Amino acid sequence: MARIILLLLLGLVAICAVHGVFMDRLASKKLCADDECVYTISLASAQEDYNAPDCRFINVKKGQQIYVYSKLVKENEAGEFWAGSVYGDHQDEMGIVGYFPSNLVKEQYVYQEATKEVPTTVSISEVNIRGLRSWGN
Repeated sequence: MARIILLLLLGLVAICAVHGVFMDRLASKKLCADDECVYTISLASAQEDYNAPDCRFINVKKGQQIYVYSKLVKENEAGEFWAGSVYGDHQDEMGIVGYFPSNLVKEQYVYQEATKEVPTTVSISEVNIRGLRSWGN
């Protein structure tokens, strides 16, 4: 009996490891410059440090530049979050992509207006970027 329970628990752990942990969706819609949300909307500067609470968010240091790609449409009592990328000290490093609170930053330059309303579904390219982490949810 104990062996059966142990095997069931190991199976459950294996299933969770393969499928990941599902998290609440931050918003059902986002504003972008294009239909795929790949074009940069703006360049923003962090006004203070921010420590990411989970894998959907990015750590940001005060003064760090952030390229903004989408702005979540605020729903109910949820905070307003934007998605963007930050880069390390070396310009040749790949940027880290994730969400951050919009009140954390000040937009310095707007490249194009975020006028396209897009559902926040997860695409294959977003899954590849985040390494199987929840990007749009």
